[in-house]
Amino acid sequence: MPSPRNIQTIRVQSGSRSLPAYLARPALMDRDAPGVLVIHEAFGLNDDIRGIADRFAAAGYVALAVDLFAEQNRAVCMTRMMSGIFLNSLEHAGVQDTKQALTALGELDGVDASRLGAVGFCMGGSLAVAMACTDDRVKAIAPYYGFNPRPLEAVRRSCPVVGSYPGQDVTRKQGEALRDELTAAGVPNDIKVYEGAKHSFANQGPNFDAVASVDAWNRVMAFFDEHVVGGRV
Repeated sequence: MPSPRNIQTIRVQSGSRSLPAYLARPALMDRDAPGVLVIHEAFGLNDDIRGIADRFAAAGYVALAVDLFAEQNRAVCMTRMMSGIFLNSLEHAGVQDTKQALTALGELDGVDASRLGAVGFCMGGSLAVAMACTDDRVKAIAPYYGFNPRPLEAVRRSCPVVGSYPGQDVTRKQGEALRDELTAAGVPNDIKVYEGAKHSFANQGPNFDAVASVDAWNRVMAFFDEHVVGGRV
């Protein structure tokens, strides 16, 4: 598998804040590539999230991972972010920052702005779902163990979704509810619950589950191949 050709740190402007972001490009780019926004969990923009961006770049995507906690106290920012997810699911500051990051991704040289996707983990998965309900620029999302917006009916406006949820976690019910609502609305989806897996099973840490992580990654790649890579309009 080819390694990313170009690794950079860039800045994304969101209101008065200038957010640092990790940018990884494919090794070979003979035409504009699809883009993917990688949205971090509560641990912020760390080496694990950078590694996920690298994997997307190796698969042919221009991958952008933005530090949503930049220029703020992380604990305070996280509290505000989670409050927004539960109380103002579709319009809080985290969603706006995420949309600005999507704008920045689509404006990068070498990115096909008609082929954009997003992947997110826990908090990031929640942001990905919220963005998919309110921004038709994103063609598919891949939430991992995230929370659904309120009201749940908002997901009927979503783009296609490939979601991965652990069986031993409160987010299991979130994934099942998301699957049922998307299916009822006719939105293409592939939502899978991994029995025995725990929260953050796809991120490096004590709950990492290699088997579930590999299967989830393969499902995301196949789904994005159909709905993002093949989604030129």
